[in-house]
Amino acid sequence: MKIKQGDEVLIIAGKDKGKNGKVIKTLKKEQKVVVEGINIVKKHVKPRNQNDKGGIFDIEAPIHVSNVKKIDNTRSTKKESKSK
Repeated sequence: MKIKQGDEVLIIAGKDKGKNGKVIKTLKKEQKVVVEGINIVKKHVKPRNQNDKGGIFDIEAPIHVSNVKKIDNTRSTKKESKSK
């Protein structure tokens, strides 16, 4: 897997197609990545203790690595400097 934590990626397939974000976590065995602000799903959490609160939370779900494309920011800055 060529995508690492901290890389900037573009979503090329799925409900968030065309958006970009930063990789928070990689799941190598499952070939998935978690991208900041992408693939938001609702998670229902039951209270476990008396003081604990349950509820519905928005979390980022993993997305398959084939649905993301690494954005190479260094490449774009080199092209801009050459064209000037």
